[in-house]
Amino acid sequence: MVVQYFNLLMKKEILLRAESLHKKFSNGETLVHVLSGVNLGINEGSSLVITGASGAGKSTLLHVLSTLDRPTEGTVFYRGESLSTKNEDDLSKFRNRTMGFVFQFHNLLPEFTIVENVLFPSIIGNADFKLSRDRAIMLLNEMGLSERLNHKPSELSGGEQQRVAVARALEMSPQIIFADEPTGNLDSKNSRIVLELLLKLTSEQGVALIVVTHNENIKGMFDRSLTLRDGLLVEN
Repeated sequence: MVVQYFNLLMKKEILLRAESLHKKFSNGETLVHVLSGVNLGINEGSSLVITGASGAGKSTLLHVLSTLDRPTEGTVFYRGESLSTKNEDDLSKFRNRTMGFVFQFHNLLPEFTIVENVLFPSIIGNADFKLSRDRAIMLLNEMGLSERLNHKPSELSGGEQQRVAVARALEMSPQIIFADEPTGNLDSKNSRIVLELLLKLTSEQGVALIVVTHNENIKGMFDRSLTLRDGLLVEN
């Protein structure tokens, strides 16, 4: 099964690849080894879920893969290019145009409308305003929020707010989306709605998707499922 998967990967260019990722933290006099040599590859347009117990290091792995944090050892490659040589300013620009993020706490800006929240990555990236606004409205329509465009986040339910966060993640037409417990604060019905929309839109737009979660029940929705255990990824 593992051999077949990597044979499939080799037929296409691997979008994101991690080699021998280690991450260590100091806890007083103790050195905590959270990641212990993680290897991973994902193609564009494919979906991957990484499960694991609370505290297993799933969020740490996601942050390292997405360059929000640097590994203690090992390298992350994007289309074959090492990202370890980029400085923080270059990485910030790279993330803005290449990656989208969805987190458990959607982090919407309360003083802005949902359209303005979705536009935020485009504003940071100095993208064309009219084209960006048109895309934001299109994405929100896809999310079933066409009647809520001028509402503030506080006027939306938790599930609706997370759908706005998904639209924001897709606004800059990224190549890959990272989602950290994206349905952790939602009930089962809204969790299913948000995940189905996220998978549908990423698939339609050829976007790679990596989700980390403690929810074992959603594994069947993804192309591939891995478990993070003792600092290593295990194939399910």
